[in-house]
Amino acid sequence: MNGTVPLRAFIGCFTTNGGRGIVRAAVDPRTGALTAEGTVETVPDPSYLAVGHRGSGPVLYCVSETAHGAVAGFDVSGPVPRPLGEPVATGAADPTHLAVCHDHLVTADYGSGSVTVLPLAADGSPLAPSSVLRHEGSGPDRERQSAPHAHQVVQDPSGGWVLSVDLGTDSVRVCSLDPGTGQLALHSVMDLPPGTGPRHLVFHPRGSHAYVLGELRPTVTVCRWDAASGVLLPVGEFPLFPDGAGVAVQPSAPVVSRDGRHLWAAVRGTDTIEVLSLDETGEVARVVTSVPCGGHWPRDLVLHPSGAHLYAANERSGDVTWFDVDATGVPRRAGSLAVPAASSVAFA
Repeated sequence: MNGTVPLRAFIGCFTTNGGRGIVRAAVDPRTGALTAEGTVETVPDPSYLAVGHRGSGPVLYCVSETAHGAVAGFDVSGPVPRPLGEPVATGAADPTHLAVCHDHLVTADYGSGSVTVLPLAADGSPLAPSSVLRHEGSGPDRERQSAPHAHQVVQDPSGGWVLSVDLGTDSVRVCSLDPGTGQLALHSVMDLPPGTGPRHLVFHPRGSHAYVLGELRPTVTVCRWDAASGVLLPVGEFPLFPDGAGVAVQPSAPVVSRDGRHLWAAVRGTDTIEVLSLDETGEVARVVTSVPCGGHWPRDLVLHPSGAHLYAANERSGDVTWFDVDATGVPRRAGSLAVPAASSVAFA
């Protein structure tokens, strides 16, 4: 519950592939089941969503993953999302991810290989960009890594740093964000083995470790995170398919369980959720089993706020499938909602 309305799910979709924009769904408080309630069709290709909070309640943000990238905000404190002004241009191409950090919205711009910062007004609406930090470099894959491709931005658990994952340069960049000026400054860089093509990372609940999922090489890189110094240090690399997947795969989204004992990784190609166990230190990962994702091409994987349900946004089959999860870490399929070109899920 957010205090005024029951918990709801918001599902981003690719409108250029038949999606209807942002789908709003009710969430059953007992089972986690989704029931579609309506759509917001004002933004093209709202492929990724994030939720922030202002004085009036939760605010939903989305990217517009287009050549002329943009972001938009919606007040979702009431029963129907209310647009907070018109979409605002990011000044960069193809934003694929965004996060709310220190009263600013930060986007990862895949097409232009940059990270954009946009201040937020008092009502939560995004303003014109205050900073665009462009990445530099390339990788060995000529098709996918000829230039930088920022794929994710995330604030660390301490709130002191913004991390950007760059698929094109095989790196994770740690930046400081000045809350007053909205300027982003590079602080440190963690390099990964050439050709890894890192896509997303997720932090351990303790905040001491992070797990980087490779898209071009299906691996999980375990890293120690030192919030005091702002340094990410790789300490181990673990293959998702020790004996080979047998097909071309593209891992997409990692999630860590609330108790820190399991890591789930959605994999496109095999259309699976790989289940990994984490040891007590958080530094050793081991694949224990694999379960079908419930559809085709799982682009996003999200945990319910309670930690009891896991949701896979299956882009090409056009559905969001949910699973029950418990202490075993093995997801059990519980249901599915048809959502054409589903790409991400957020709760508010």
